[in-house]
Order: sequence, then C-alpha cells, then structure tokens
Amino acid sequence: MPKLTFHNLTKEKQQVLTEALRKEFSRVPLSDASIANIVKNAKIPRGSFYQYFEDKEDAYFYILNEQVIQSKEIFIYCLNKNDGDLFDAMTEMFSLIIKELSKGDNINFLRNAFLNMTYEVESSFRTIFNANGGIEQFQQISPLINKNHLNISRDIELPHLMKIIATITIRNLIEKVAQNLTDQEAINSYVLEIDMLKKGLKK
Repeated sequence: MPKLTFHNLTKEKQQVLTEALRKEFSRVPLSDASIANIVKNAKIPRGSFYQYFEDKEDAYFYILNEQVIQSKEIFIYCLNKNDGDLFDAMTEMFSLIIKELSKGDNINFLRNAFLNMTYEVESSFRTIFNANGGIEQFQQISPLINKNHLNISRDIELPHLMKIIATITIRNLIEKVAQNLTDQEAINSYVLEIDMLKKGLKK
C-alpha cells in the first residue's frame, strides 16, 4: 500500500500519479510494467516513485485495491437492492461488472488482471465477497444477507458458501475476457452455474 508521503500529496497530484499507474498497468501485465513509463507519464523523478511506493508490485496492488473497493460497494448495493437474496444479488453484480469491462477505462486493466491471475490477485478479488477468512470478517456483509433463502444451518457455513460463489464468479470473468464472449453469453453461462448451485446437484 502507498507510503505516508503519497497520502500527504494533494488530491490533484495523487490523481495524476494514479492515472499514470492505471495507464501502465492497463498497457501490460504487472510483470511487464515499467516504472520508467510510470514516472514519465506522471512527470515525476524516478526517485520520487520510491518515496510513494515500495516497488511496482506495491503500486499495482494499490490500484487493484481501489478497484476492489469499488466492486465491494457494488456488491453491497446489489444485496440491499435484492433484499438480501444472495443469488439474485450476485447475478445482478456479475452483469454490472460485465458492463464495466466494456468501458475503455477499465477493460484493459481488468483484462490484464484476469488473464494473468496469481494467488495474490485472486485473493484481492475475493475480498469483495469477504471470502478470504472466517466468520469474523463477515460483520459488514452477513447482516445484509437473507439467511432464510439459504440452506445453511450455521453462520460458520457462510464464509465457505462465499468462497464457492467467489470462485465461480472470478472464473466466469476470466472466461469472459479469455474467450472474448459477448456480454449475454457470459451472463447466460454465469446464471446457469449460479442456478445449479442454488438448486443443488444431488438428487
């Protein structure tokens, strides 16, 4: 995460540097990203970059975390809109993310993230659904979910359900960009899998 010196910058300077980071990480995956390009686009000395971030990985996960925070807000919005119905909320959220993928500002950054998925990147995306840890991490999300719609008997089962849903969601997003699916093809595939999960697979 950014150092204190980054947070001490004016909002305008933070925005310029953030846009330079997003531009570079949208151009190429993290492994190929160039600090030289970042400082050139931000119009700062190379040494200044290291006053704000430890390295390019630190800068990348700052940008990724900003995306995750935005997506988490969408998740909470969808839960509230759908009266806590988890499956309906996830279906709507997936559709909204698919639309975001079509926007010029996000498509290349997210495409690079999805097509060059590492454990650390996937773990960041899982935090959208609080799917990285135990029940103690669900204090914000859990009260928004209508448990009466779910076939779970204990709260401790909820994190495991969210891990399954997060895995399905992330994999479908990867397939969307990897196979160049249309929005409707991607949504249809996701809805099919969510419906199978909702109904259960054992007769």
